[in-house]
Amino acid sequence: MEKLREKISFKDMGLLLVGAVIYSIGTHAFMVPANIAPGGASGIALMVNYLTDLPVGALTLVLNIPLLILAWFYLSHRFAITTAVASTVCSLILDMAVAPFCPVYNGDRMLCSLYGGVIVGVGMAMIFMTGTTTGGTDIVGYLLQKKRPHMSIGRALLIVDSVILVFSIFVFGNIEAALFGLIALYAQTKVIDSIIYGGDAGSMATVVTKKPDGIAAKIIYELDRSATLLPARGAYSKQDTSVLLCTVRKSQFAKLKKIVYDEDPDAFVMVTETSEVLGQGFREFKDTI
Repeated sequence: MEKLREKISFKDMGLLLVGAVIYSIGTHAFMVPANIAPGGASGIALMVNYLTDLPVGALTLVLNIPLLILAWFYLSHRFAITTAVASTVCSLILDMAVAPFCPVYNGDRMLCSLYGGVIVGVGMAMIFMTGTTTGGTDIVGYLLQKKRPHMSIGRALLIVDSVILVFSIFVFGNIEAALFGLIALYAQTKVIDSIIYGGDAGSMATVVTKKPDGIAAKIIYELDRSATLLPARGAYSKQDTSVLLCTVRKSQFAKLKKIVYDEDPDAFVMVTETSEVLGQGFREFKDTI
């Protein structure tokens, strides 16, 4: 516990509290009145709230308890403790600080799904930035991935959230609940990614070429970027060649392809989309810590 306290800084606590407030506002003001359950333990809690009128925050915490016990035994103690703290803070703020005072929006459900997804996404991103989660499907996803190592966390979460969306059709009595829930889930995911990974997404090109110097020179001159050159040898041809690694902004990628083609039409190019690029010419490391 002492090590855990050392790692929880004032900045993290501030982010957790602010994130919990924003997350609670999005849930209470938009998700609850529109009967939208966009996955997760909170999605199940929203459906139970619709049937029983019990507080959403308390329901979310109760639903997380068995999952936290499983996380304690099958994942890690630290993960279980930090997730329990975040889940408790979010639940208390939702029921005691936000629900009694925050007005709700009873208008168009499309607006509820969009604004609810965006606001909840902002709150969750701030919570994730502290190195923890709000529990729910995150725990289930990690448990599924541990049981089936070949399954990615993203796919595991998608499966669990899809099941919750399907159930919401029967609970709320209309298929629009799942459709609007899907929109909210998509908006929430995009916002989380954009905040956590930043706006410096780019494309990384791995170019196998026999003319690396000409390509590198044009990249430096025309794109104001640099590249890394690595010596290589073809496994089939047994001939010496070079591998050029270069990362550019997405807006520069079309120009990069033209440079490679003009210099070496026989080059072999592999492209990887990067969610964030840090370092010289992009976002500084210090701005992300």
